[in-house]
Amino acid sequence: MNIFHVAIPEEWENAGDELYYSAGSLKTEGFIHCSFSDQLEGVIERYFKGRGRILILRIVTENLDSPLVVEPSTGREPYPHIYGPLLRTAVAEVSERWV
Repeated sequence: MNIFHVAIPEEWENAGDELYYSAGSLKTEGFIHCSFSDQLEGVIERYFKGRGRILILRIVTENLDSPLVVEPSTGREPYPHIYGPLLRTAVAEVSERWV
């Protein structure tokens, strides 16, 4: 299964060649926010509109080594959350977008 994470370019790029990526939310909330494909555009519109450059990570869940939990978020809609750092080899694709 694929899930998606909208990354701040500086956070992703600062990880360099590290094996793991840690979004800022992992430190502040204890997990990395992700979404299913049908939720992605809404997330971008609500939280990233006007930010400029963003990166969209397509993550293959079968390749994760941190726990993945699908749980209610804002509006009680279930979203996937990764409870731990993201193994970079689980990222199948990185797309750049300007918003």
